[in-house]
Amino acid sequence: MKLNNIMKQAKQMQTQMMQIQEQLANETVEAVVGGGMVTAKFTGQGDMVSVKIDPEVINPEDTEMLEDLVMSAVNEGIKKSRELMGERMGGLTGALGAMGMGF
Repeated sequence: MKLNNIMKQAKQMQTQMMQIQEQLANETVEAVVGGGMVTAKFTGQGDMVSVKIDPEVINPEDTEMLEDLVMSAVNEGIKKSRELMGERMGGLTGALGAMGMGF
């Protein structure tokens, strides 16, 4: 009987995880660096959906600065996306730990 309950809970959690993943695909986070010079937007699943670069920062003689800004925006966006995913999955992973299935 106990195994049946565990299997039922696991199936419910799997369904919840799929729902959370679908929600994360529709949520976005935004990273803005350089005082708004570069903005990167990501889904909650970590996919970059857009990058905007202020034309003022484009200088053919100083591409390194632009590269650094883009890299910073991308890294910050990934971090925010992971944090959002962690928030959404937090309750679910806590339940797994309570069942003795923590990862």
